[in-house]
Amino acid sequence: MRWAMAYTCSVSGDSVYFVTLSWTASRASGPAAAGGVLAVGAVPRALLMLGGGVVADRFGPWRVLIGSDLVRCVLVLGAALAVLGRVRLGVLAALAAGFGTVDALFMPAVGALPPVLVAADQLARVQGMRVLAVRAANLAGPVVAGVMLGVGGAAAAFGVAAALFGASLLGLVTLRIPRAATASDGDRGAWAQFGEGLRYVRQHAELRRLVIVVGLSELCFSGPIAVAVVLLVAERGWGSTTAGWILGAFSVGGAIAAGVMATVAGLAGRIRLALAGSLALTATLLLLWGALGRLGAVAVAVVLGATTGVTAVLANARLQAAAAPRFLGRVTSVTTLCTLGLSPLLFPLVGVVAEAWGTGAFFALCAVVCGAAAVLSSRPTPSGRPTAAAGDAPPTPTRPRTPPRSPRR
Repeated sequence: MRWAMAYTCSVSGDSVYFVTLSWTASRASGPAAAGGVLAVGAVPRALLMLGGGVVADRFGPWRVLIGSDLVRCVLVLGAALAVLGRVRLGVLAALAAGFGTVDALFMPAVGALPPVLVAADQLARVQGMRVLAVRAANLAGPVVAGVMLGVGGAAAAFGVAAALFGASLLGLVTLRIPRAATASDGDRGAWAQFGEGLRYVRQHAELRRLVIVVGLSELCFSGPIAVAVVLLVAERGWGSTTAGWILGAFSVGGAIAAGVMATVAGLAGRIRLALAGSLALTATLLLLWGALGRLGAVAVAVVLGATTGVTAVLANARLQAAAAPRFLGRVTSVTTLCTLGLSPLLFPLVGVVAEAWGTGAFFALCAVVCGAAAVLSSRPTPSGRPTAAAGDAPPTPTRPRTPPRSPRR
């Protein structure tokens, strides 16, 4: 629970920070400048993500998370002080670059920490808490940022984000972490660990499949769907308020599903079939979304948010249970890169498909992607268990040099 509260503060700070950054850059130099500033932060995050996984496994996810929250708190607090007088685009770009670099360390460590805190059969519940925190932050963060921008300007909004990162830091410092989980493989070179992590994912049949499933399931829902919803509303002439209702309903549905799954035990044995079912239902709902009226679109958004929330909980829980503990940072970095690295490529595709064939065609394309993930996730691993790579194999006991003595009577 302490970790869940710290994580909620952290992702809420993320939400306030990104809204404040984009709004401030847009007001200072226009929408094009806002896009450029966000891109400055996205590039180092994508380029350094795999290296962040190595750092998490090398020094331990707990230490990396503490350092990440500390640096982000200092960066955003410095930005709050810098924009007190006049907003400078160079300051915002430097903030975005630094924040994106730290994010490349933070995200893999987030995925590697839960298995340190709980047993494998509780991972689905912890992932439910994580998804609930993300959806709650997506709802509350923009509201808080908007209020603070209106009351005290960019300095006040950045100050609130810094305070949230500070609260997350305090929660992380008070966690009780086993000494064995604070660092791993520190005697090996970073480049050797990087290559070892990639080989581990490639040779582990279950992980290889899960990385693809997670990438496909989140590909459309890491931003492109929100753009498609805005274009759908414009296409139907419903007005901007309807877009807010649809996107809000999506977040509420995901939060409800994640909250329920955070309280349910005994999911470990049924993850594979439940994951395939949630992905198949998501694909069906996507086909319906573009064909319904205004109220139908809002209703489907609630259910769709719930199914995607279930998918995120189950897929990440299954991934963390399948990976060896000393590879968790690197495995998480690969899945995060697949999501963050590929989803931006779909933004131009949304506009092209919507203009040529309508937004319903893009929803159908996303349904095909989710359907492929459902088929892939439903396939059992040969012999009914994950195929272990070399990093999973337990050490072979060596023979004693002298024969054991007979027990004394």
